[in-house]
Amino acid sequence: MEECISTNRIYEGKVVNLRVDDVRLENGNVARREVVEHPGAAAIVPILDGGDVILVRQYRYPIRNDLLEIPAGTLKANEDPERCAVRELEEETGYRCNSISKMMECFLAPGYSTEKIHIYLAKQLTKTETKMDQDECITLERCPFPEALQKIRKGEIRDAKSIAGLHAAAALL
Repeated sequence: MEECISTNRIYEGKVVNLRVDDVRLENGNVARREVVEHPGAAAIVPILDGGDVILVRQYRYPIRNDLLEIPAGTLKANEDPERCAVRELEEETGYRCNSISKMMECFLAPGYSTEKIHIYLAKQLTKTETKMDQDECITLERCPFPEALQKIRKGEIRDAKSIAGLHAAAALL
């Protein structure tokens, strides 16, 4: 176990904070740890009655490219992850679900980030309308579930939460 001996807060932002900690290792040595603090997120694998999955395509500025992903969003302060998943599903896809079940949770980059994502399976979907945030430009893509798994193998779906979520859903469907 590593013991924190000092913390220096570098940045506090809208979504993430950055701190640098000096820690004492088990062997007595001192090391520095850079930590991105993130409130966590929820993601959803939405399955339509016919078996198709709804994916979202959006431009991701840090990698200067668009990604095909499962819908997801950042947790608000003290927000229940399932409530976040339901909210993000409707905001991004324009669907409500009558059945939701948690499949898993995972840390996205535990070497430097506190972000934990909760991943749900959503079924029995009802069409409503999208309510995207002002800073989102999202395109919906509907595809047969087996084709989504092929897109992972072909490198067309490349982000970790989508790969984990689709594989977890495959084990359940």
